[in-house]
Amino acid sequence: MSHKATPDSSDEYCGTSYAAKLLNLSVGSVQTLVEKNELSAWKTQGGHRRISIQSIHDYQNRAALSVGSPFHDGKYLRVMVVEDDPATRAMYQSHFDLWDLSLDATISSSAIEALLDIPVLKPQVLLTDLRMPGIDGAEMLRQLHKHPQFAQVAVIVVTGLSEDDIAAYGGLPEGTHVLRKPVDMGWLRGYFQAMLSIRMGSKRRSATTAGETDHA
Repeated sequence: MSHKATPDSSDEYCGTSYAAKLLNLSVGSVQTLVEKNELSAWKTQGGHRRISIQSIHDYQNRAALSVGSPFHDGKYLRVMVVEDDPATRAMYQSHFDLWDLSLDATISSSAIEALLDIPVLKPQVLLTDLRMPGIDGAEMLRQLHKHPQFAQVAVIVVTGLSEDDIAAYGGLPEGTHVLRKPVDMGWLRGYFQAMLSIRMGSKRRSATTAGETDHA
């Protein structure tokens, strides 16, 4: 496989972090696979590597690997976390690993990486810091808010900023939950648990309705 200069329009691409998640490898290992042409990739003008989803599946088949993410399993709540601080990212991951919840969590280190990956990941919950270098969380949310397909994504902003400071950033989209720092992980776990319960209830009602229709 080749390290492409331009993308194949027929393929879907993801960032290095999500590729590492799918393959259950470190980011460094994924980068090595790209350099060895084991994975097909290209770079954006901003220097962000995009890796072919098809080439990931092909590599999994060649290496007899199982899919590392239950992304397409409807039983899981798809969560994306956007956080530039490595220690905070590690903190989130450690809690997610300990919680007995059906979460498919992807953690991105920047807003630009998240914006590139969101169309592929299609998260149901987006948890983001507000102050980040480059594109900040507020600008990321404004860009997402322009696209109707992301209207159903539940958004949680984690910040230590005051209401006035948030307003100075341009405000937040309607319906955004604001979680103050330090992060109350107990609240966050309860939020995810409630989201999962709502989804399970909706599925049961849909199944009941379908059954009643079949017997009508």
